[in-house]
Amino acid sequence: MSFDEFCAARLPGLLRYAVMLTGERELAHDIVQEVLVRAHGRWRRMAVTDRPDLYIKRMVTNEFLTWRRLRRLVTVPIQVEVAQVSPSGADPDDLWQRLAELPRQQRAVLVLRYYEGLNDLEIADVLDCAPGTVRGYASRAC
Repeated sequence: MSFDEFCAARLPGLLRYAVMLTGERELAHDIVQEVLVRAHGRWRRMAVTDRPDLYIKRMVTNEFLTWRRLRRLVTVPIQVEVAQVSPSGADPDDLWQRLAELPRQQRAVLVLRYYEGLNDLEIADVLDCAPGTVRGYASRAC
């Protein structure tokens, strides 16, 4: 798969993922754009891996974690994106508020698990940690 094909197929999902992490549509676009610019230069090496999409998600997650550390962001809820993934009967505002209050690693684990549908091994790969750490973050977040 070429880089252009990858972007055409995965860009909407990457943007939704970044919005769930950041809480800000513009910041999500900035992060994804920055990651894709860096990924373009490495695409030949990344394309031969089993799951280049997980590698890109790791890059988006790391960019988010770094951005939060460097800029001490205050997130603003976006109702549209959260409403699209809210469980039946859940209040989107309450769901977003609880997610926004979590530390960044716990937040990333919950978004990867419940929004992206990844299992613990895949989440551990994205976050570059042990599966037990993923389970610990998830347990503390709930």
